Amino acid sequence: MKKVLVSAVAAALVAGPAAADLVFPDLSYRTGPYAANGIPFSDGYQDYMTLLNERDGGIGGEMIKVIECETGYNTEKGVECYEATKGEGALLYQPLSTGITYQLIPKATADGIPVHSMGYGRTSAKNGEVFHNIFNYPANYWDGASHAITQILNENEGDIADLKIALVYHNSAYGKEPIRTLEELSKKHGYELSLLPVDSPGQEQKSQWLQIRRERPDYVIMWGWGVMNQVAIQEAVNIRYPMDHFIGIWWSGSENDVLPAGEAADGYKALTFHNLGSDYPVYDDLKKYVVDAGKAAGAGDQLGTALYSRGMYAAMLATEAARTAQDMFDTKALTPAQMRDGMENLEMTEAKMAALGLPNFGPEFKVTCSNHGGDGLGAVAQWDAKAREWSLITDYFPADEEVLNPLITADSMAFAEENNITPGCM
Repeated sequence: MKKVLVSAVAAALVAGPAAADLVFPDLSYRTGPYAANGIPFSDGYQDYMTLLNERDGGIGGEMIKVIECETGYNTEKGVECYEATKGEGALLYQPLSTGITYQLIPKATADGIPVHSMGYGRTSAKNGEVFHNIFNYPANYWDGASHAITQILNENEGDIADLKIALVYHNSAYGKEPIRTLEELSKKHGYELSLLPVDSPGQEQKSQWLQIRRERPDYVIMWGWGVMNQVAIQEAVNIRYPMDHFIGIWWSGSENDVLPAGEAADGYKALTFHNLGSDYPVYDDLKKYVVDAGKAAGAGDQLGTALYSRGMYAAMLATEAARTAQDMFDTKALTPAQMRDGMENLEMTEAKMAALGLPNFGPEFKVTCSNHGGDGLGAVAQWDAKAREWSLITDYFPADEEVLNPLITADSMAFAEENNITPGCM
């Protein structure tokens, strides 16, 4: 098998002069049924980069330029945004959409631009020897499915052979990602799995929750986004489903998901790959240099919320990868190819995060050529309705690599064969 030939566009991007600014497009969605989730993420992403410009003069003395393009969480619009912005010196894309990510994998690879689908997208992109330009550290969807089952195992003394587990999922590429993993884990642990798809945007779920009331599964796992999450939680409340047996993926664990249900949402759980809250020094700087200075991307009212923090975390990882690339190539300005190499050599340590004002915010991990997904660590958060806050109830723990690694290998090798890619390091 031969590697896919690099396009003329990619060659120009790689060989051409580095951009005058460090350009990071923001494929946002501030409109539509997913806006409640898209807005805080985009605000956190942009505000962190504004902070680096205002406080530090950019990264290594090079200013950051953010280009926002509205996708409405629509795959076609997301691709249009990519095509409209890639020629502006774009160093990295973070689509915040599994559908858009799937479409960008071949395009961005041909163009030589890296994509970071942090905690979403195509899970097997963890195999960097096949997906050279795609990264999904620090954890992926299959990690999340495994984390949910591990939590259920821990709550049941390691024996879940007689349990019924239902997956309520967004009926899209995003929502379908964990199914294969949960099926394989059911073979290993013996639980009965039922699948309940919810069509976008997710406002109609009566039939699914009537089925849950009828079949009485011991646990419900949710793979939702946007309005689907708050509707599902309210429907669970309506049938008196126990909240502490209801576990959402990390995209189903924001304040917007639980607040509409009021006190009844107390005890709901969600996975996460970073810590929560605003008790970190970086938030003092964000308030001083960005919000109070009138430079916030949004209203400035989302600081410390789960999705604002995730957007901020995504920006922090992107900018640290850029800093890594600057050190590697002894240059301030970067090409997309150099940015890719910076991402592939990124190492996040506790000392580095503490120096950035984010002590104990996320797990340590190291990216390599063969591993673009990090260590796959995750934790479980729980909602305290009275305090109106999330808090971690577990330490970070690993996914079941015995089950996941063969799945990742099989899926990535199938992609390599279909696309005439010879796996290996660049």
